[in-house]
Amino acid sequence: MIITIDGPAGAGKSSVAKLVSQYLNFLYLDTGGIYRTMTLYLLRHNTDINDPEALKKALESIHIRYTSSHIYLNEQKVDHLLRTEAISRHTSDYSKNALIREFATRLQREIARDENVVLEGRDIGTVVFPNAEFKFFLTASDTIRGQRRYEELKKKDTSVSLDKIIENIKKRDENDMNREVAPLIKAKDAIEIDTSKLTIEQVAKLIVNHVKTEE
Repeated sequence: MIITIDGPAGAGKSSVAKLVSQYLNFLYLDTGGIYRTMTLYLLRHNTDINDPEALKKALESIHIRYTSSHIYLNEQKVDHLLRTEAISRHTSDYSKNALIREFATRLQREIARDENVVLEGRDIGTVVFPNAEFKFFLTASDTIRGQRRYEELKKKDTSVSLDKIIENIKKRDENDMNREVAPLIKAKDAIEIDTSKLTIEQVAKLIVNHVKTEE
């Protein structure tokens, strides 16, 4: 069974997807983590993503191993390197590239093959798994999403600015919704949940209850 959870940055997708996977004993697949891992590699190697040949060569050198606990880039555990503001900013730009998205989509499908999986992202229910059994779309206000990301980042970087984070989230929304390849949109058959006034646990239970009721 495939359960997709899409939505903009800071809507709570990752936290909700993790809880849903725990409640249902499904594999949790952090698709954003895959894009962040690719971005980390490309930045490390100063890859010009606007040079198709250079990008193809770089992608051939990327090996991502995904487990329920960690993400490995060429056998190096990189979880702790993926949530910086710099990686977030570049990931938004890089994820618009068709070659990068093709690589990530192929990897996501390989990981999810023959598994019960909860996936979250921006185009999971529309592009990666358009025939998923259950689709959800999470939203929240800009301010709420910025505050959530601020609370997450300030634990690692006390110099982060709430206003800057909200500004970056708005820019990322614009980028994600207006990109030519796999834009952020709600699938027609997805259930929308506004998480602004709900806890992570409440959202996860709404999803789990719906899945169990409809099975």
